[in-house]
Amino acid sequence: MAHNLYTDETPDSVKNSKGLHLITQSTPNGQKVQIMLEELADLYGTTWDTTKINITTNEQKKDWFLRLDPNGRIPILVDNTKNPPFPCMETSAELLYLEKQFDKDNALGFKDDLERSEALQWLFFWHGSGAPYQGQVNHFMRAAPEKLPYAIERFKKETLRVYGVLEIRLSGKYTGEAREYLAGKGKGKYSVADIGTWPWVKGWERTGFTQEEMKPFPHVLKWIDRIAERPAVQRGIGDKYA
Repeated sequence: MAHNLYTDETPDSVKNSKGLHLITQSTPNGQKVQIMLEELADLYGTTWDTTKINITTNEQKKDWFLRLDPNGRIPILVDNTKNPPFPCMETSAELLYLEKQFDKDNALGFKDDLERSEALQWLFFWHGSGAPYQGQVNHFMRAAPEKLPYAIERFKKETLRVYGVLEIRLSGKYTGEAREYLAGKGKGKYSVADIGTWPWVKGWERTGFTQEEMKPFPHVLKWIDRIAERPAVQRGIGDKYA
């Protein structure tokens, strides 16, 4: 079937790929999908190609990229095993696509409908209520042409509030049982909910929060350390994507 996803401007590494292809930069958003793919590689031997771009040059705003993701944001996942190739944008959607298509044993998801709903709730919670606020802290702390104390304070407070929501969940404040992961029965199971949240939260220090500000979130800090020990996570944020 003919398609117009690729043009002469499309990098050869993208248009010549025959399987899964990830276009990324190793930002927190990029790391979500990088980690998911690395986890699938450990579980099933899943393979993919990667094209790394530099978003500071606005490569993601060029026509070849916008054909794949009209929103012009990394990462973008293209499944060339489909005809025509199937582009998937937005990190949460990409994680769920990979889970559906490549995680046949639900190792990173759930068969039980209620557990799956929990995973979706926490995945969407961070996508909609966490990443935007922490991203604004990063912007106003480091990228804005002038320091705006009101903006910095507003987004820092909201990010800390969201960390507090994660702490409530992981501490078992209202259930009486602490959790190791965000979704699943009992102490929970490592899943797409954690993969979609961790790359941002682990960067609390880089965002500008102090150890004193993080003291109210001991279970979040333990969760960060717990996930950081996974080999696939280490590869997903490592030199391979630098």
